[in-house]
Formats: sequence, structure tokens, C-alpha cells
Amino acid sequence: MQPTTFLLASVLKPLDDTRMYGKFGRTLVERAGEQHTVHIAGRWAPAPADTPVGIRFHSLLRGSRLSWQRLGAQWRYWRLLHQVQPDVVLVHAPELLPLTLLWHRLGSGRKFLYDVRENYALNIRTQQVYPPWLRGLLAGLVRGLETMVARRAAGIILAERSYAEELPFAKPRRTVVLENKFASEPETPAAAPTRLMLMPRPGETLRLLYSGTISELNGVFEAVEFTLRLRQHWPQAHLTIIGFCQRPEQLQRLRTVIAANPGAVTLIGGDALVPHARIVAAIAQSHLGLLPYRPHPSTWRCVPTKLFEYLASGLPVLIPDNPYWTGIVARHQAGAVVSFDETFAVPAVVAQLTAAPFYPYGVPAEAFWQSETTKLWALLDSIR
Repeated sequence: MQPTTFLLASVLKPLDDTRMYGKFGRTLVERAGEQHTVHIAGRWAPAPADTPVGIRFHSLLRGSRLSWQRLGAQWRYWRLLHQVQPDVVLVHAPELLPLTLLWHRLGSGRKFLYDVRENYALNIRTQQVYPPWLRGLLAGLVRGLETMVARRAAGIILAERSYAEELPFAKPRRTVVLENKFASEPETPAAAPTRLMLMPRPGETLRLLYSGTISELNGVFEAVEFTLRLRQHWPQAHLTIIGFCQRPEQLQRLRTVIAANPGAVTLIGGDALVPHARIVAAIAQSHLGLLPYRPHPSTWRCVPTKLFEYLASGLPVLIPDNPYWTGIVARHQAGAVVSFDETFAVPAVVAQLTAAPFYPYGVPAEAFWQSETTKLWALLDSIR
């Protein structure tokens, strides 16, 4: 491929976002024998120390998601399109689609891809963020915009396999699924047998982990309650919560619960974005990863990024009985299925943790982003 200028853009995702920068951006500049320039635009965050040559960062937003600066992000994006003169734009947020479409129509030879990271219309209808009277209208507007854009995009990228069935505008001929797998080489993380030998026994410290988006929907309160109940049989169990919470009222409630149970939970981040490298370090220092997601239409058919991250590090996991996850975990003997509500039996969970031979075949290769890079380049090569 000839040297190409790429622009990857979002508004709320930070400049060091694990998908936009860590997966897409690094992949585009690290192809052997080729030299491309990648511009990454998003919410301000410190540039990673190990940023490869060829990647440049542009801040579209410095305020919160509800600040007036979010309106200015549209102007900054429009100005950046003209300054950078990209050959290919990868749009990682639906709110940037209208200006992208206008940019595409005003010039010849301009190409863009739409990376669908969530089923946005479904989220709007079901997550109760907006007033009931507004949800249907907003969901319809977003779905209509995505459908119109999909007819003009050079390709559609889906972050979840389930979206291929859920999104009518994702036509198979021009759509590729690139899952949120862990962006590292399979040899890098600690081997699973090492974790097996280091698995603590009752009476020793047990480090539990909840990482990523901190929210009620993702089960952060279930993680805390699980830890508190587990400590009745395993007093040295300790939960680390690391990530960012977008809902101030939920964060305040979480802090109140933590304060009421000293020594049980440590919170890292909360009202501040946490660098992904710090999350990866926390994974390496933990014994058990918790995924206590509540059943909900907007998340239940998705495979969480943290599940791939835990698998890639050989970290045993506890998951709910979700048919989209249980097969993956069972295939690699990577953990156990538990109920995170009041019905789970603590002694039975303790028995599973101390007896199960986790990752007997080693760290699974399917957890790594390397399998997705081939599909990404195949798509890009087909439009250039």
C-alpha cells in the first residue's frame, strides 16, 4: 500500500483509547515495509510514552461529556479534516458522522469507515439515560443516520459479532467484525501455569479485580457485595476497582459503600480516566477477575473487552451464566460460572477457586488482537 494518511476520530474516547489508539492506530503504523501517518483525535489524555513513530494526537474535547466544549468539538473536527487532508477517515463515534458525510460529499476520492463500537440505538432505548419521551426519537435519529452513512461508507466495522444480526445496515459484503481483543503478542503475558501455582489458599490474601467502566449496569455493586460475602469465609479477600465512572451519583454511592467497609475495597480512578497500562498492571497483580454484569439488552450479547484482557493474562474469571461467554471460558477452563446475587453459595465458590485447574492448556491465542489485524488490513487494502 502507498503511504496513506489516516484520521481516527471520536469525541468522548480518550486519545490513548485502547481500541482507537492501542489497536487501530498502532496497527496502521506498524505494518512491515510501509510508512503511514495516523492522526488520532479524541478527548484529551496524556500521550502514551511508547507512542510509535507516525502517530500524532489532536484533542477535540477537554471538558466533561456534558460540557459546552462538546459543541466546539464539532468545529475542531471539521477544521482537522481540512488541515490533515486524510486519505481515509475511521469514525469511532456516531456524533461525528454528519460532518464526515459532508466532508466525503465535498471532495472526490475521499473514503471513510465507520467503526460501530456499540448498538447505539438499542442503548438509547434501554439504558434509561434519557427521558422516556425522548428515547424513541433519539434512537430513530441515530439509526437513520447510521443507515444513511452505511450506504456511502467504504466499509463498516463491528466491535461485536452480535451486531451483524442486530444492525440492519451492516450488509455482509462490506462489513467486517473486529473484536476488542487484547493488543499484545501471545508470548508477552505471564503463562497460565504460573498463575495456577500462585493461586492462594484460604487464609492467604486473595486479590479480586473489577476493571473498566464503573457502572451499576456493569455490576460494580455486585462485585462489592460478592467480595463482602466472600470475606466471611475468606477474610483476606480484597477487591480492587479500577476504571472510570461517568455517573456522579453512582460514584458517590460506591464511595459510600467502600467507606462503610474499610479494608475490603480499593478504588482507583473513579472520577478520572485511568491509563490502560495501569489497568493491565492491575490485571497482572490480581488472582481473580470479576465480570458481574447485570442481564441487559444492551450488553448481554457482547463480549466484554475485559474478558479478552483477563484471558490474555491467564487470569481466572468468575462470570454470570451468559451463553455468549460461558463457551469461551469453558473452552479454556479459564474460570467458573457463579450467580452474583444473594443466591450464590460462598463455600461452593471457595471450593471451585481452590480446586479448578485454570488454563491447563496455557493462555488462549484467540484472546489477542493479532488475529484481527489481518482482517483490518484486508479491508483497507480493498479500498485503496
